[in-house]
Amino acid sequence: MKITVLVVGRAGSLLKDAILEYETRAGRYWKFNVIEVASGGAGSAKAHPERAIAVEEALLLARLPEPAQIVALTRTGRGMGSTDLASYLQDHALHSTPEVCFVIGGAFGLGAGVLDRAHKRWSLSEATLPHELARLVLAEQLYRAGTIVRNEPYHKGPS
Repeated sequence: MKITVLVVGRAGSLLKDAILEYETRAGRYWKFNVIEVASGGAGSAKAHPERAIAVEEALLLARLPEPAQIVALTRTGRGMGSTDLASYLQDHALHSTPEVCFVIGGAFGLGAGVLDRAHKRWSLSEATLPHELARLVLAEQLYRAGTIVRNEPYHKGPS
């Protein structure tokens, strides 16, 4: 099964190495792909949230893979623990889902069109996370899910 991470913006220098490390680790367990799309201008002092969301939404919708299972990362989604994620991915692999695509929005979140296309909405935290930190947490969780599926010793939490 292929896993794609579709994300607004590039990893900055602060977290870039950590993100790359965990994305590389996740790639040991899954056919793994990252697609970065441009920000809608959310970082500028004159940012217009509605415009930024609309620009990013168009870019994300154009890159959503077909026929992937779409998971939107949003703080208004439902929480999912590490073992739940592993079970979710394993279930999709066993049922021949060709691809699962995780979508991370920009500074103002995901547009309604992306959320409507999502099969699942997942909250990494009730707190709002910068997209780079969300990308790092997602990559680590995908790596951890791979180790759980293969019953490897990385995961120390409850099963």
